[in-house]
Amino acid sequence: MAAQSGFEWPATLDIAALIDSGWRPAPFTEYVVKIHSRCDLACDYCYMYEMADQSWRGRPQRMSAEIAERTAMRIGEHVRAHRLASIALVLHGGEPLLAGRDLITSMVTAVRGAVGAGVAVNASVQTNGIGLDETYLRLFDELRVRIGVSLDGGAQAHDRHRRFPSGRGSHAAVSRALRRLLDGHQHLFSGLLCTIELRNDPVETYESLAAFGPPRIDFLLPHGTWESPPPGRIPGELQTPYADWLIAIFDEWYPAPLTRIRLFEDIMHLILGGTSSAEAVGLAPSRAVVIETDGAIEQADMLKVAYPGAPETGLHVDRDSFDAALLTPGVAARQLGERALADECQACRIRRVCGGGLYAHRYRADTGFANPSVYCPDLMCLINHIHQTIRADIGARLRRRGAR
Repeated sequence: MAAQSGFEWPATLDIAALIDSGWRPAPFTEYVVKIHSRCDLACDYCYMYEMADQSWRGRPQRMSAEIAERTAMRIGEHVRAHRLASIALVLHGGEPLLAGRDLITSMVTAVRGAVGAGVAVNASVQTNGIGLDETYLRLFDELRVRIGVSLDGGAQAHDRHRRFPSGRGSHAAVSRALRRLLDGHQHLFSGLLCTIELRNDPVETYESLAAFGPPRIDFLLPHGTWESPPPGRIPGELQTPYADWLIAIFDEWYPAPLTRIRLFEDIMHLILGGTSSAEAVGLAPSRAVVIETDGAIEQADMLKVAYPGAPETGLHVDRDSFDAALLTPGVAARQLGERALADECQACRIRRVCGGGLYAHRYRADTGFANPSVYCPDLMCLINHIHQTIRADIGARLRRRGAR
């Protein structure tokens, strides 16, 4: 299935024909609940506030108790319909801690009640850390909610972008929160999320993050498209600044890892015939759905970088099931795997590892999402480097074993 033109893809995707051909959607197993739509930082690269989609302006700041309850009911409905054994519940924003303890408590307990005792709800919160005080830590301990924190490196690296509205950097506040987390609550720590900044030294960034002992680091490519390229990425040119930055870390990490790095591990698993754990690489169907503060059911919010309304499905928890969302063209396109790739990607030898890159990064005004990632040269360079490293390592191990 080769998509060719702008908004015709995925808008004209024929769901009935897909089902007739034997395709079936994969049920949602990750629910990203936007319990608060504002933030206490003013990060200049934020996809939610600084890019194409500005729908946050018309949404309530805080999810109401009624919408939270309805969301939980819809999650329970979907879990029972598909007999799911476990789900992920991600409390998100904006900054989710601004929603307050009562809403967070009711959201988590309502979802666990709605799905029933036999279903594992792996609850987590993704926070900037500013409001992560001792009372929140005790609450998350009681609720069994794991904590992911956004941190872009050391003080200078982090404070390039992650600042308060006054312009003051936030690194000191985040570091204090992390020290509180590590002091008696380390079992709640799920990891650090770092957005790549080419001006920051890569190995220094890695080591400063690893110093906090995170179970995992997620390095994220800055969100961008062919229409609004990320910093340092010139569409159509073959330079690989992001691959070069990541390779410097990989070469330091691979011989003696200080922690897990999801992007590297996912690429390695895919090279060896496995699957990925996230959408950045690979062809696994997207199984995440977003519920906004007003109850709108949406696709992944990273699509906000593409154009106004890109994540919208037109559905709402008051009137629609999550099964209805599975049958929308946008969700289906992100579950079709190789068939949803652009012609160039379908002909590429590393397509099953790269997977076309993150869906949002493929957007171009004239051809919609039917394109390679704007990061295509970087992805190819990084994947080839990791492949060569693994192959050399396995070869050396086999030779040593044969010499015994």
